[in-house]
Amino acid sequence: MITVKDYEGSVKPDWCPACGNFAQLSAIKGSLTELGVSPSNAVVVSGIGCSSNLPEFIRAYGFHGIHGRSLPVASAIKWANPKLTVIAYGGDGDGFFEGTQHFFHTAKRNVDITYIVSDNQVFGLTTGQASPTAQLGYVSKSTPEGNIEKPINPLTFALAAGATFVARGFSGDPKHLQDLVKKGIQHKGFSFIDVLSPCVTFNKTNTYDFFRKRVYRYESPDTGDFMAAYKKCEEWGDRIPIGLLYESIQETYEEKDPVYRKGPIIESPYRGITPQDLQEFL
Repeated sequence: MITVKDYEGSVKPDWCPACGNFAQLSAIKGSLTELGVSPSNAVVVSGIGCSSNLPEFIRAYGFHGIHGRSLPVASAIKWANPKLTVIAYGGDGDGFFEGTQHFFHTAKRNVDITYIVSDNQVFGLTTGQASPTAQLGYVSKSTPEGNIEKPINPLTFALAAGATFVARGFSGDPKHLQDLVKKGIQHKGFSFIDVLSPCVTFNKTNTYDFFRKRVYRYESPDTGDFMAAYKKCEEWGDRIPIGLLYESIQETYEEKDPVYRKGPIIESPYRGITPQDLQEFL
């Protein structure tokens, strides 16, 4: 029987006390445990940033990549061995600045992985510059007179790209967040979960109190209604919905590709290539 202790890593998290990333780490470990996924069958892939250190803090296979490139690595791992449960994880800077193109194409392909983003509106690792999700007027060391760029909406971006599972969680509601992560992992296709995750050190605007006054749990009467989901995803201000906003069952990339339909790549023969041929090639 799999327990949470099986996922306890040997390296302790070095995030700031009360950082929202702790709740996400707990949600990932708890979800994998509830689903009975063995650490030997789980992979966590990240890019660069405070949140992207997470693979070091969980006992599972991990890959710590370069800035914004977690999704192509996670896709390749899933394509090589579809039996693995693959989770990509990172921050809003990593995902929506350097990683925007990869985010779009991974969603469009409907790769069967789960992508969780710790969204705190700042670049935490580099000490608090405004990120692509920072609101208009947000004051930071990179925007001392207020942010003049319109923020990206990760949820509508994911919908427009073709994501088949779109949800928003809040680090201040860990039980609800774990339920969303569990559903995302169970979903067959590209699952995207944007997590409102306060940066307690550098973002003094979007705090836990800020979100607790605004977030509310939302349960769609029809998660397959694209236009209703899009409209709900645009809601921001005095009220901010959290929950599963959209889900659609569609063929995954792996199911449509003729090569992958023949079976996992790791189980394919070399088709005439001998170990000696491979060695000479290398």
